[in-house]
Amino acid sequence: MTVKVVGAGLAGSEAAWQLANRGFSVELYEMKPEKMTPAHHSTDFAELVCSNSFRGDRLENAVGLLKEELRRCGSLIMTCADASRVEAGGCLAVDRQGFSRMVTEKICSHPGITVIPGEITRVPEGPVIIATGPLTSDGLSDAIGSYFGQDYLHFFDAAAPLIAAESVDMDKAWWQSRYDRGTPDYVNCALDAQQYADFVRELVNAEEAEVHGFEDANVFEGCMPVEVMARRGVDTLRYGPMKPVGLRDPGTGKEPWAVVQLRQDNAAKSVYNLVGFQTHLKFGEQKRVFSMIPGLEHAEFLRYGVMHRNTFLQSPRLLDRYYADRRSPMVAFAGQMTGVEGYVESTASGFLAAVAMAARLRGAEPPDFPKTTAIGALGLYISDEAVQSFQPMNINFSIIAPLEKRIRKKSEKNAAISARALEAVDALVAAGF
Repeated sequence: MTVKVVGAGLAGSEAAWQLANRGFSVELYEMKPEKMTPAHHSTDFAELVCSNSFRGDRLENAVGLLKEELRRCGSLIMTCADASRVEAGGCLAVDRQGFSRMVTEKICSHPGITVIPGEITRVPEGPVIIATGPLTSDGLSDAIGSYFGQDYLHFFDAAAPLIAAESVDMDKAWWQSRYDRGTPDYVNCALDAQQYADFVRELVNAEEAEVHGFEDANVFEGCMPVEVMARRGVDTLRYGPMKPVGLRDPGTGKEPWAVVQLRQDNAAKSVYNLVGFQTHLKFGEQKRVFSMIPGLEHAEFLRYGVMHRNTFLQSPRLLDRYYADRRSPMVAFAGQMTGVEGYVESTASGFLAAVAMAARLRGAEPPDFPKTTAIGALGLYISDEAVQSFQPMNINFSIIAPLEKRIRKKSEKNAAISARALEAVDALVAAGF
């Protein structure tokens, strides 16, 4: 039995891997390198377009739980992410190029996967998983719209600039992780009150690149351009990506007024990204305004930030809890186009869509990942027909089933939710789901 997977991003690569490991022949269609989008910079699979961070890695936060569930289920993406990890305090960050290269090598060397280059412009007959992501080509996007008989929803998000590590003035910056958690993996650039006020003024007034259809209201909150945040109020950035809490300026011995953090972007520690500084300013304006940050006066920008349109389905009306078309379960979707938001969430959708399709092809019921698990909760969220205004969602504890007993301390409550979830996942793994 051959299963088609369209798109070799995080979700598609994970789906192809899971299906092939279950004995199915997989045809993996990927339009790169024949066709690229403005946000793509590499021909490798599972390219990390926005950030190199998979976010928090502790079980006291929901994305940490989701990662651990996927690890225990044999996730390709998590295996490669762990193997290409770079220092980032309590977060899982990866060598961006090394990670994608590893995923590509594993996919291309799997005997059950055949990679077929080229753009797909129609919805193939099932069994198929379409995982072309938020950057789906216009041709396939139109075809999916015709297939469902409705328009997509969409929002905009952006990527942060990358700079050369050697161009940072370490006489002004220092190494520290927030609250001194783990090792001091972040470069910190402090601004005093006047420097911060000047920076915000220039940021708000900087010239933006023209993006067709863009309005501030159409930006996803989790990936908002820094200039959009600045327009919300002079102190917004100090309580957002420039918050100084948990940091101490060694020059003054005090908490700074505001801080810009830089995170390692590759294993060689030669490239860093500006944490939380997604932007769609014109390139010259990015250079001018971000060079106002102490320590970055002579920064070498290796890649400027860009903005792109993300498109997603009205999934609660269309998809079941396994990301499959309610009318035809042999046609499934995965990744950010389903309304999950984030690298790990996209991976989880590809995983669940694949294992569910594998079960259905064998005449069995899909594995029951319950709402007590992060994997199951995500699938149930995107398929909840009671949702009135559907928006992309990161995993969070509020969509996971609550505990039967009340625990007042948040960290202890979250740890208990995680322990319960992992017990359920371990049982599924033991049963061979």
